[in-house]
Amino acid sequence: MQVPFIDLKAQFANLESELMPAIRQVLEQTNFILGKPVEEFEKAFAAYSECDHAIGVASGLDAIKLALRALDIGPGDEVITAANTFIATVLGISAAGAKPVLVDIDEPTYNLDPKLVAAAITPQTKAIMPVHLYGQPADMEPLLELARHHGLAIIEDASQAHGARYQGRRVGSFGAVSAFSLYPGKNLGAYGDGGVITTRNPELAEKIAVMRNYGSKVKYYHLLKGENSRLDTLHAAVCGVKLKHLDEGNAKRRENARLYTEKLSTIPEIRTPFIRPDVEHVFHLYVIRVPDRENLMAYLKDKGVPTIIHYPIPIHLQEAYQDEGWTAGQFPLTEKCADEIVSLPMFPELSPEQIDYVTDCIADYYK
Repeated sequence: MQVPFIDLKAQFANLESELMPAIRQVLEQTNFILGKPVEEFEKAFAAYSECDHAIGVASGLDAIKLALRALDIGPGDEVITAANTFIATVLGISAAGAKPVLVDIDEPTYNLDPKLVAAAITPQTKAIMPVHLYGQPADMEPLLELARHHGLAIIEDASQAHGARYQGRRVGSFGAVSAFSLYPGKNLGAYGDGGVITTRNPELAEKIAVMRNYGSKVKYYHLLKGENSRLDTLHAAVCGVKLKHLDEGNAKRRENARLYTEKLSTIPEIRTPFIRPDVEHVFHLYVIRVPDRENLMAYLKDKGVPTIIHYPIPIHLQEAYQDEGWTAGQFPLTEKCADEIVSLPMFPELSPEQIDYVTDCIADYYK
């Protein structure tokens, strides 16, 4: 059996009857930049995320950068975030001119450890950026309390957690501003790069909307030194269709994760995902930990099962960030996880038979 890591063809086949009319309408109207579907998607996503405002931008990285810029966070300021995340989280901080401050993780969840955040706060700290990694919300309550106590902003990186809930509330509704990626492989993905920012603050929403469009509200009249970071109308139309099916897709991901965990929990060498009792995980990724990762991955590849490492080289060990002075061993839990984690195929259309095959292959390997 060949099991894809993600199957966007199957997703398109299921939604083709809705997607094609939406795409055709954009093509017929030829309003490719900030057309009506952008506004419609923004309104729908804001309501879905339990926020008052959503602003479509060009990528998840831009969403982080613009969120910081809108809060006037830049040179001389520090932003605390997780050592264990995709590099775009930190690139967004750097692009805004601020200094990223990494802290190690809460090992069971792979998310930001609030106790370590508290110890990392300095007079230069302006924001805390939790990352809802793999689709599981970070522990927001202590982070919000830290932010209130120290007068800091919370900026959520929710790029892997569309639709997830923490204590009953959607992620993206906790921060002063929150950033989502709409990369095609996300739980809610466009047909190209895209991103969206959510906020409950109307002034911030208006500022971001101006900043993303060359600093302009009215063409050729520029209020701010903005940039070109707009969600394309075509992508907004696609995401507007997919948003209607997001909860259903997330429910299927949770069921797939349940089946995986049920079958893998009998294998002593496998550590399956830990789920906090107060969250609704959306399993953008299903990540296990194993002691002999490379051999297992090679075995599964031979059996037609692709796997991926999210992420093999922690940010503090990346060549791009050697100027920060971070060293090996500085974030030991992040490094330990980076040596052991493996992402298995995960998407809503994944069948029980495919999950059986993947887990049977893993069981055979450990026999």
